[in-house]
Amino acid sequence: MQAWHWDGFLDYLFNAYLLEGAAISVALTVAALACGLAIGLGIAVLRLSANRVLRGAAGFYCWIFRGTPLLVQLLVIYTGLPLFGLRFSVWEAALLGLSLNEAAYLSEILRAGILSVPKGQREAALALGLRRGQVFRLVTWPQALRIVIPPLGNSVNGLLKTTSVASVISVDELLRRTQILIQERFLVLELFAVAALYYLAMTTLWDLVQRRLERRYGRGYGQESADRR
Repeated sequence: MQAWHWDGFLDYLFNAYLLEGAAISVALTVAALACGLAIGLGIAVLRLSANRVLRGAAGFYCWIFRGTPLLVQLLVIYTGLPLFGLRFSVWEAALLGLSLNEAAYLSEILRAGILSVPKGQREAALALGLRRGQVFRLVTWPQALRIVIPPLGNSVNGLLKTTSVASVISVDELLRRTQILIQERFLVLELFAVAALYYLAMTTLWDLVQRRLERRYGRGYGQESADRR
């Protein structure tokens, strides 16, 4: 019995059905990242609040979503919440679960970036008459951004691969489509190898984008000179 079928592997290497699945995985990653950043920024601000109740609520949120598996969270959202009258489609459940889970991790990255900016700079900006919103937008965030880009880039890389977990609730992304094709031709190893190559290609392309972002936002802080060495 032949263990590896090169013809099957090559047939599916540039398969339109799998390529579309990879595009769906990328779209789900982008949507979850955008929602996760918005929610994560709000959680980070709450964790920096002087109000103990708000800080506690934000900390509880992070504790729950960082301390339980994403798979469990997706199943609770998709199969558990309908028991209480909240029904979501597989796409809505996947986006909600990925966004809420990612927000818990992104909030810590964003909070660390904000705390890295010296408090004296914010106080000086307030003393000059800037409003708090302007201080954050013009002083705090530009400096925090160069700190958060490397860990944020790693989160995007991880999120791109984590979208595969959504296959358990039948989201039609890359891994789900791979499993469907396996049921048709039983080329288990060959199709999983193709899927692995797709994920590797996507994460490699993102790595190139991340490096460009790091070089761009590192300008003025010694990054360019370090890159030339």
